[in-house]
Amino acid sequence: MKISDTNFEYPFIIKPLSKGDGGGYLIEFPDLPGCISDGDTIKATLEEGRDAVKAWIETAKNLKRQIPKPGSTLPGDDFSGKFVQRLPKTIHKELSVRAKFEGVSINTLALTYIAKGLGMENNSKNK
Repeated sequence: MKISDTNFEYPFIIKPLSKGDGGGYLIEFPDLPGCISDGDTIKATLEEGRDAVKAWIETAKNLKRQIPKPGSTLPGDDFSGKFVQRLPKTIHKELSVRAKFEGVSINTLALTYIAKGLGMENNSKNK
């Protein structure tokens, strides 16, 4: 996943927020301490996340602080951030249709679903 002008570079975690916390979703970037944002929808959260990363990096540059490399908080150095998955044609079609509807790539949509699922799993463990 890349965060730049058009795609994500820094790994991120998206978690659903409880109604008590205002609802929506929280995005955080483990490589960039304190870099978090939120949004009402996953798409809005991703957009807000892009802005948060840009602001974090700009501030670090202005303060002459070191900017961590993407993935620097991941254990080991054998994680490329890439995996290839074959899908049944019907699921590929469903993802394609939904991605077009959302105005995102299939990769972005699949990553969003994965992040959302991991966030729900983490929330259920914390209850």
